[in-house]
Amino acid sequence: MPKHILLIVTSHSRIDDTHETGIWFEEFSVPYNKFLQQGYEVSVFSPAGGDAPLDANSLAEYQATEDNERAKQALKGLAALDDSVQASDYDAVFLPGGHGTMFDLPDNPHVQRLIEDFYTAGKPVASVCHGPACLVNVTSEGVSLVKGRKVAAFTDSEERTVQLDQVMPFLLETRLRELGAEFVPADDWVDNTIVDGNLITGQNPQSSGSAAEAVIGLLEG
Repeated sequence: MPKHILLIVTSHSRIDDTHETGIWFEEFSVPYNKFLQQGYEVSVFSPAGGDAPLDANSLAEYQATEDNERAKQALKGLAALDDSVQASDYDAVFLPGGHGTMFDLPDNPHVQRLIEDFYTAGKPVASVCHGPACLVNVTSEGVSLVKGRKVAAFTDSEERTVQLDQVMPFLLETRLRELGAEFVPADDWVDNTIVDGNLITGQNPQSSGSAAEAVIGLLEG
């Protein structure tokens, strides 16, 4: 039986009245296609279901390749997360980023439940860029999941560089450090994926491929 990957993407399309947002396309398309190329099944869900929003800035240099078009199509007409989505039906979970994840993933009870269940079962839990926002309210045995764990995520420096630090509900690097994570940053826009047991986190869009490859490495290893 082929491995089966659960991909969870944001449904959130606006930061405020002047900033639209959504998924950062590369962070979905690169892992999605790597998993398919490996022969895995991939199922995509979002908190609200329907067509998932894409951050227009992430499409500025879009090329209509077969892989990109397949990934865009995969984000249409999604089913919403509910109690029927169970970690026992999948081999790994992967959460791409985009600023939208900062708004609807941290407090989603299905996201929290699934991440805890995957982690406890020893299955890969992977997220990239702003995707690790999904981790900030997850606990394992009553303790923050990230406490004492090495993690990467979109850094405060990168957030300031894109000039969105003042409109985020929180700064992801700061919050992860506050929760007791051992935050492992690289320079801005450098590929940086950290693997700590079955927890995989990537820093930025440039880390999308290496984060997916780390998942494949754990599943095939």
